[in-house]
Amino acid sequence: MTKRKIRVGILFGGRSGEHEVSLTSAQGIMKAIDKDKYEVVPIGITKEGRWITGGDPMKELRAAADLPPALAATADQEAEASQTVLVPLEPRRAALTTSGAPLELDVIFPVLHGPYGEDGTVQGFLELTGLPYVGAGVTASAVGMDKAIAKNVFRAHGLPVLPYRVFLRRVWESDPAGVIAECEAALRYPMFTKPANLGSSVGISKAHNRQELTAGLDEAARYDRKLIVEQGIEAREIEVSVLGNDDPIASVPGEIVPSREFYSYAAKYIDDASELLIPAPISAEQTEQVRRLAIEAYKAVDCAGMARVDFLMDKATGNIWLNEIDTIPGFTPISMYPKLWEATGISYTELIDRLIQLALERHEDKRRSATSFDVTRAT
Repeated sequence: MTKRKIRVGILFGGRSGEHEVSLTSAQGIMKAIDKDKYEVVPIGITKEGRWITGGDPMKELRAAADLPPALAATADQEAEASQTVLVPLEPRRAALTTSGAPLELDVIFPVLHGPYGEDGTVQGFLELTGLPYVGAGVTASAVGMDKAIAKNVFRAHGLPVLPYRVFLRRVWESDPAGVIAECEAALRYPMFTKPANLGSSVGISKAHNRQELTAGLDEAARYDRKLIVEQGIEAREIEVSVLGNDDPIASVPGEIVPSREFYSYAAKYIDDASELLIPAPISAEQTEQVRRLAIEAYKAVDCAGMARVDFLMDKATGNIWLNEIDTIPGFTPISMYPKLWEATGISYTELIDRLIQLALERHEDKRRSATSFDVTRAT
């Protein structure tokens, strides 16, 4: 008797500035996944938040997307849009209800970068359905997405973080002179301005003077209500991939040599000229340090499944600073996360398999927790 394949819903697109990156990440996963073991169910989410399936959701979303050169790709099938509803089943499955017959799913693989996908919102929805899903839970997703809160957590755990200031967009718009004055009193140029809740370097600017700081804060305010200004240093950009649930492991570190002054969106996806040095050309002691710090950061936010942890290494002193944690790192053909695991000895296909199995294991562990209380035990 042939064993039924595990049905994996690949969830991609979404309502964020990283929509296009998500499409290419999902396409890479769908191409590399073990087809003998898994049956893939593509689930697309438009920029307006509409869930679609049937036909080729990927092609439909890509046709509407503004893809930069390094993310451009093609699909073959015709798209057929339909409304989608996820209906929980028992004990560990859900039904994807479309215009046709419901299709049962065993696990969801969210590949949604940025807000409305990587920030705990979709994770909360999946928790309500009772369906296993790949990656971090609600808390870790939300904390990892909000760079300001994540930095507070890292500092509370004694992890090294560069000086920074956080401002609400409302404060910046009502008192720009006060914000600039506070930044210049606490930090020195250059500074980096960022929206607190976004990734792929969207909305990030490097400010060398007051005029550029003003422009950078205006740009960050386009994308979020919370803005971060960080101390800039002359740094090497080091990244480590982490994999696992309660006992995570760290990959070999890699270094990014950006084609521009820093690893901006353009340097990542448009120039296609940034260098990825794997493994990073750093000492054995530094390698051990970033791998240890990566796992500590992972555990600090109670992460699960996967994350990429990014560091800044001061070129002058060699000091290592924790920059951020990405709970749904890119899976594009040029993404660091899978490349680092490949260099560590885990292939792209095996990595996908491990992540799905980690999702199933974590779900089974959560099911051990009681969801009701016998009041007689309180007497």
